[in-house]
Amino acid sequence: MVDWTAIDQWERCVDMARPGIIFEVRNADGLSMFTPCVIPLPQVPFDWKSPAVEFRPVPQAPPQHSTPLPRANG
Repeated sequence: MVDWTAIDQWERCVDMARPGIIFEVRNADGLSMFTPCVIPLPQVPFDWKSPAVEFRPVPQAPPQHSTPLPRANG
């Protein structure tokens, strides 16, 4: 894992962006969200009580197939 970077350096995400990399953004309460590099930082979740304080690049999880929908009755 890469060390956390202060959120005031968010513009540096452009230099860190690579295929298969997304960014984990964390607030002072330890809550986190995942986002691509978007300037400015996307709006944080409505339930966050404190602003974002740091971020780090992380590997994007591989896509997963969903289970098929059940057949319709009738």
